[in-house]
Amino acid sequence: MNYHSRKWVKPEDLNPNHSLFGGRLLQWIDEEAALYAIIQLENTKVVTKFISEINFVSSAKQGDIIEIGIEATHFGSSSVTLKCDVRNKMTHQTIITVDKIVMVNLDIDGNPAPHGKTQIEFVKDRLSKP
Repeated sequence: MNYHSRKWVKPEDLNPNHSLFGGRLLQWIDEEAALYAIIQLENTKVVTKFISEINFVSSAKQGDIIEIGIEATHFGSSSVTLKCDVRNKMTHQTIITVDKIVMVNLDIDGNPAPHGKTQIEFVKDRLSKP
């Protein structure tokens, strides 16, 4: 699992229990999944199709730094399936797990479109191609 993004839990991110609001965390996860898919599929037109069961394992409090980990688990013809773990940066305690997020590649008209990808590619490798 690669952790690409970090967030600092601030007062505006809290629920009435003074812990991280689940909706805010899901917003961050959806954004991170979209960015990951856009980079992998080399297309800015990507949408979230499906998010599986979400398991809230522990909570984050104000001042915590969390990190969002995304990993590709499957490439479909027009989609990429990801899994996500969010943990506390300092303690590595798991905050949330999401087993399956399906992101769909779209064409210019907003329809699912084949992306031609079968495995993870790193930007540094794309840049070094002749």
